[in-house]
Amino acid sequence: MALSVKDASEIFRAAVRDTVRRYSIWYLIQGAILIAAGVLAIVYSAVASVAVITVLGWLLVISGAAQAISLVGASQVPHFWLQLISVVLAILIGLMFLNDATQGLLTVTLLLIVFFMMEGISKVVFALTIRPFPNWAWVLAAGVLGMALSLVLWVNLPISAIWLIGLLLGVQLIGVGASLVYLAWSARNLASAP
Repeated sequence: MALSVKDASEIFRAAVRDTVRRYSIWYLIQGAILIAAGVLAIVYSAVASVAVITVLGWLLVISGAAQAISLVGASQVPHFWLQLISVVLAILIGLMFLNDATQGLLTVTLLLIVFFMMEGISKVVFALTIRPFPNWAWVLAAGVLGMALSLVLWVNLPISAIWLIGLLLGVQLIGVGASLVYLAWSARNLASAP
């Protein structure tokens, strides 16, 4: 007898819930470590920023080299030259990040500034488009906040490039760690409930 998709998904969800309950202490430890790492990344944001750029540089060099190996003897492949340009750019940018982390910090910060500005503009436009809906002002506020953040970062360049990536990494690590701690704590309380 075949299981329906609904039955199979329920069995899968039950197995995941059971695993989380059984190993909740490990989720709790992992979450606490991530929170501690996030706090350290925020406190030492310049060091964390340089570490992220260094890792990114190595990832670009390694992925570029792997792509280059896959292109050996493949000159007849469609779009070979575009792929070759992509390989060269990945390796060059990776080497640039490894050679001068401050240049990499500035580059990534500029990209984040553009992203925050574009995201903010799109949220403002979206909020004004959905204006009759309840709570549309929250979307508008998020858009204005994104645009303001990008302007503050732009005005404070190059200083903001030193701490921004480390700060964002720290916030992300704390968010993930807190969610794991909450998940593990909830699972432990569910397991101990009668």
